[in-house]
Amino acid sequence: MSNIHEQLKQRRKALGLKQEDMVLRIGMARQQYQRLEARGNPRLDTLELVAKGLKMDLMLIPQEKLRAVRDLLEGKTPATSGITLSAKGTVTQKSLSDDPWHGLLEDDE
Repeated sequence: MSNIHEQLKQRRKALGLKQEDMVLRIGMARQQYQRLEARGNPRLDTLELVAKGLKMDLMLIPQEKLRAVRDLLEGKTPATSGITLSAKGTVTQKSLSDDPWHGLLEDDE
C-alpha cells in the first residue's frame, strides 16, 4: 500500500481535481496542499480536513485486522473465510457476503 501522501494525490486525481481546487474545497492554500502531497507532515486536524475535502474518512485499523480490511477493499475474500475471534475469545464464523464488516472492530458481537 502506498504512503498517505501518494494516497491523497491518487484520490484527488481520481476525483478529477487539481491542487488549486483544494483551495475552494477546504480553504487550504495551493502551496500548502502541494507541500502536503510532497511529503509534508500534517497535523491530525489538517489531515481530517483534507480527507473530508476528498470525500474520504480517516480510520485507525488494528494491525491484526489490516489484512482483512485490505482484502475487502481490493475485492478479495479474506483468508479467514469469515472466522473472527472476539476480544472475549469467542470464535464465530459468518459469511463475508452476510456482513463484510463483521469482526473488523473488536466491539462487534
